[in-house]
Amino acid sequence: MKYSQTIGIVAVLALLTCCFLPWIEVSSLNKTFTGINGKVNDNLNLGKPILLHTFFGVFLIAFFAVKKIWAKRTNIFFGLINFGWAIKNYIIFSMCRQGDCPKVLSGLYLTLILSFIIQIMVLLPKLEVKQELN
Repeated sequence: MKYSQTIGIVAVLALLTCCFLPWIEVSSLNKTFTGINGKVNDNLNLGKPILLHTFFGVFLIAFFAVKKIWAKRTNIFFGLINFGWAIKNYIIFSMCRQGDCPKVLSGLYLTLILSFIIQIMVLLPKLEVKQELN
């Protein structure tokens, strides 16, 4: 695909932006959680998902920019781990706890969708194939 690398870089930057959007709203606590703040109380801490998304995002952007086969193959690995991390965050954040189900907001859905788009873009690298004559 001609623009897969550019779309991948834009999707990574959009994914990091979505971590600042509201992910869930818990009505019993009157709190809204994002990808930056997941601490409910001392007993329940959902973590800071933006940290690993940023870590993987740096490598994804770097390997999207490099035009070597090893970079594209490594990018598949980082894209898959990033997608798995997004699925894990979706499950953890949207899970009902003690009979109280949170309202899932757009930021969590966008994070999952953008991680899937990144995964598709790492599977469609633009590489020039050199043919060798024997």
